[in-house]
Amino acid sequence: MTKIDDVARLAGVSTATVSRALRGLPTVSAATRRRVLAAAEQLDYEVSPSASRLAGGRTGTVAVVVPRITRWFFSTVVEAVEEYLHESGYDLLLYNLGGREQVRQRVLRTANLHKRVDAIMLVATPLRPADLTALASLDLPGVTISSGTRVPNWPCVRIDDVAAARTATRHLLDLGHRRIAHISGDPDDELAFTTHLDRRRGYQQELRAAGMQPDPSLDVESTFTIDGGTQATAELLARGEPPTAIVAACDEMAMGAMTALRDAGLRVPQDVSVIGIDDHDLAGVLGLSTIAQPAAEQGRLAARMLLDPLGARSLGPIVGQRTPGRDSPVILPTRLVVRDSTAPPRAH
Repeated sequence: MTKIDDVARLAGVSTATVSRALRGLPTVSAATRRRVLAAAEQLDYEVSPSASRLAGGRTGTVAVVVPRITRWFFSTVVEAVEEYLHESGYDLLLYNLGGREQVRQRVLRTANLHKRVDAIMLVATPLRPADLTALASLDLPGVTISSGTRVPNWPCVRIDDVAAARTATRHLLDLGHRRIAHISGDPDDELAFTTHLDRRRGYQQELRAAGMQPDPSLDVESTFTIDGGTQATAELLARGEPPTAIVAACDEMAMGAMTALRDAGLRVPQDVSVIGIDDHDLAGVLGLSTIAQPAAEQGRLAARMLLDPLGARSLGPIVGQRTPGRDSPVILPTRLVVRDSTAPPRAH
């Protein structure tokens, strides 16, 4: 089988020049391009995308780092990113940290990334000063999604988590609720995941805006899972008088809260209203009110922003999105979705 080296030898040029000529890049003269095309035709050479990329000093691969691939948000983002990369001729190399700090350090602070990928995407991955130094030394383009830590010269795509939690809390206040609990957390998360901190802040800000002081006894920490929501709500109920409503920091926790309330003999929303954040695939099936965030759109937009510096072929603008910039985060909108899990308190 004819290889790119054979074409380069016959045309009297380097393999990198063959790659550039066959891709139609403007850095190759017309005469050289004709010579390369003639050699390729004479040898019946079929362009191999991987060989062409390697000859041009590219791997054709993007590293995507996520804290936990099993969570709805991360898996939804990764699926959207993989689809966009595939359509653009790139492969995805997934690094699932599994919630382990040791793995995070090994992935972010290894020079091997430079040899394996052309760019890096960090999804909700907290960064420490040593990580920023290591990323800068790699000298690779990158983008972050849903991250509280900015990487210099990297664009960022996210939602406003504080505003999302404020909207969820305002919905309950507008219904007449005043004893509103909050479940959130990952208090022992090795990766120091920060999204829940922003959402707690939004919950507290909205209560204060309504003239109420947040009650620490109504704020319980757990993990961002269904089991975590079940445990947090069970603890909440064990503290005494139940709340009339619960703001869960994510839909999975909200689902767990609904389970715990049912097990305690309480009805949703007649006894306790529940609202989450995300619009998980099962939220509609369960009738869960939520703040919908465009998870897949964040992935696609971030992939587009990442590929632009690499000169990848453009797939055109993403529907409804402005041309992304690099000086400030691109914040996508969220929206309130009211379903069956929220209603006025019985006293109303």
